[in-house]
Amino acid sequence: MRNDDEIWRLADAKSPAFFAMSDRIWGTPELNYQETQSAAEHARMLEQEGFRVQTAVAGIPTALIGEAGEGGPVIAILGEYDALPGLSQEAGVAVEKPIEDGGAGHGCGHNMLGSASLLAATAVKDYLAKNGLKGRVRYYGCPAEEGGSSKGFMVRAGLFDDVDVAICWHPAAFTGVNKPISLACVEIEFTFHGRASHAAATPHLGRSALDAVELMNIGVNYMREHMPSSARVHYAIIDGGGIAPNVVQARATVRHLIRARTLAEMWDLVRRVKDIAQGAALMSETRVVAKQLSGDANLVGNRPLEECMHRNLTRLGGPGFDEADRRFAAEIQKTFSKDDIRSSYGRFGLKPRDGEALSEEIYPLDFTADLFVGSTDVGTVSWVTPTVQCRAACYAVGTPGHSWQLVAQGRAPAAHKGLALAAKAMAGVAVDVLADPALLKAARDEFEAFRRENPFDNPITPDVEPPLDMAAK
Repeated sequence: MRNDDEIWRLADAKSPAFFAMSDRIWGTPELNYQETQSAAEHARMLEQEGFRVQTAVAGIPTALIGEAGEGGPVIAILGEYDALPGLSQEAGVAVEKPIEDGGAGHGCGHNMLGSASLLAATAVKDYLAKNGLKGRVRYYGCPAEEGGSSKGFMVRAGLFDDVDVAICWHPAAFTGVNKPISLACVEIEFTFHGRASHAAATPHLGRSALDAVELMNIGVNYMREHMPSSARVHYAIIDGGGIAPNVVQARATVRHLIRARTLAEMWDLVRRVKDIAQGAALMSETRVVAKQLSGDANLVGNRPLEECMHRNLTRLGGPGFDEADRRFAAEIQKTFSKDDIRSSYGRFGLKPRDGEALSEEIYPLDFTADLFVGSTDVGTVSWVTPTVQCRAACYAVGTPGHSWQLVAQGRAPAAHKGLALAAKAMAGVAVDVLADPALLKAARDEFEAFRRENPFDNPITPDVEPPLDMAAK
């Protein structure tokens, strides 16, 4: 990995402190909206580096912003730091070995994600100061990406209204520009209210909320044949009404996650699912109350920024893994199936390579791949300002997301190398945008042309409150 540009040298100079921060956050995994220690780590580092810091923004205790610089364009660099439930795992071992049974773990690498983004923002801050340039870099500490949609609440609060460009990244097995494809989604809890009664003596007097939940799920299952093939609807029964079968359940709750390729498709599916819920209530003579928990828009791409990111990654090269990195990754790979590894290559349009434990390649900008995509609240940001993301190789080829294997690699030297590469790439894009008005104009022009044809309806509607007591999903 190269460091011959001034911005990259500035990132390298401070990278050890951010590796240590990533490791500390790995060691205190916290779930959606509960990231008090992780947010405090980010706030302390921002203050130490001389940023102007705001905490508890958008009504979210663990969301924060740090800004540096004066005048000029505003460059946002987005970070995350939430963990996942049930993924507690010791670091540096290639066997499943929880630290705490049932505990949380950084199974999506957000300990690295936030640390690299803050390192990039710090390098840009130092670059602006050293060169006496106009411009502002703003770090956004975004909690609860794993189903909590904090960026959507931050967008709704107007925190991105003056941002010219947003930049972010995600840990991966390969390095390249993130393909701007994701599913818009909304998560809704449907609570049915019925009438309790003795299930044997007076069942005719009861109205079962659990029956209503089952009827709703059946209705949604029948809908699946008649919705776009790329759409998804998932559900979980949150409250089955109790454990006594001899009681007609008076209250039951089911949570549905509704996803589609576009906002328009998603809102149509939401309407249909709500109609099914009302139908289930009618059939069971119960009452239903719907409560939205979260929602994300689909990602909107920006070609000028993507080309800029690809140029930076190509010039930087791969993370520069060493033999010790490859040995540990090879041990981790022994826990995967051949299908895991083959699928990992396929998602990035790459041909499998025998014996490759870690990837140094920069994958093509216009790759064709077997894309099985999820949702991200970065999508909501991309509807209000031009946005670009990269992926950086931080772990073994074949590593599943949300897995103990990813947690086990989260503090490894390979993770630090990928973190540093991502920080340099993001900082390079920021400096390119600040230095080249034509690049900024091209990015804004493409974004505004898209928005003229596509009205934005934030999935976080005005009545939705951040689910601050919600467990990560």
